[in-house]
Amino acid sequence: MTEQPKRPLLEVDFNQTPFTVAWEVTRACAYACIHCRAEAQPKRDPRELTTDEGFRLIDELVEVGRPILIVTGGDPMMRPDLLDLIRYAAGRGLRVALSPTATKLVTLERLREARDAGVARIQMSLDGSRPEVQDAFRGRPGSFQRTLEILDDIRSAGISLQVGTTVSRYNVDDLDAIARVVGEYGTVMWSLFFLVPTGRGRREDMISPEEHERVFNWLYDLSKTAPFDVRTTAAQHYRRVVIQRRRQEATSSETGLLVTGAGYSFADGLGQSNRGVNDGNGFAFISHTGDVCPSGFLPLPGGNVRDKPFAEIYRNSTLFRDLRDYSGLKGKCGVCDFRDVCGGSRARAYAVSGDYLESDPYCVYQPPSMGVDDAG
Repeated sequence: MTEQPKRPLLEVDFNQTPFTVAWEVTRACAYACIHCRAEAQPKRDPRELTTDEGFRLIDELVEVGRPILIVTGGDPMMRPDLLDLIRYAAGRGLRVALSPTATKLVTLERLREARDAGVARIQMSLDGSRPEVQDAFRGRPGSFQRTLEILDDIRSAGISLQVGTTVSRYNVDDLDAIARVVGEYGTVMWSLFFLVPTGRGRREDMISPEEHERVFNWLYDLSKTAPFDVRTTAAQHYRRVVIQRRRQEATSSETGLLVTGAGYSFADGLGQSNRGVNDGNGFAFISHTGDVCPSGFLPLPGGNVRDKPFAEIYRNSTLFRDLRDYSGLKGKCGVCDFRDVCGGSRARAYAVSGDYLESDPYCVYQPPSMGVDDAG
């Protein structure tokens, strides 16, 4: 079979092709993290997609346009056919990233096997700069130390490293120290996920809208000097802060500058999109049983790959089409002058209001088109 060349990112039509797909290959996990979207369980679900169904799904991802494939869970290391799935995906030309849990299953030998099977990048979670923060958050004593050991092994195996941090009230004051730890391991990207109250995540564990704004500005300043790239998840309004800050810094000849806070590229082919990815708009999530959702934090299925091809669900389901049509957004998100590069977190809007088209309730920005009486 002749493989087609990859298209430049700016040419990707998010109505047709997602930039990234995350596949939850299992919900089995030894951890019990307090924020876990999946509410992971110790044992595998017998309803998981089989190996052959996984191969068929990978074929469908190739046909839809070869998005980046993130293999996640639960803990994907708990699937005995994990390397077979990775090897098949890489062999079909997909760029594959792996997001395991920091357990004893992640050995240097298995990391090398994953690298040889075709994994281009590994993401490990680090939610504290010291054991008392990380271990409490992850619900597992020794999690912090085990994570650092795995970070060393990833570097030894020569695999591109991404570190993910869930920002919550438990660690918002520890972010500066976490950033220093992240910088010690040759990390190419620090991905900060801003908590959405779904699964085990609770609304009271989120930081406030004002704290979001403070962290965004701190993160923008950090991005100028850090030895790694920074990215946010479930915090699309960080793009607005980046634009505002860069406009302030621009010369008079650059007053029309618009950026999304993305656009970086790495040798492993897993750089950021040059456009603003959002739930269902450039991104899709596939559950362990085959449900296709806009993201793992917006757990509404547009369909199931056991019943319909992935492309049909992503391109034509009412849910996904709604999420890509920003003219349908409500409240201040609907009239915001940053709407087209942000769009607000659809997952957070749904989690808080029950309506995925409502405004993101954790953004402090008031669009100029809204009067004082409309603000709130």
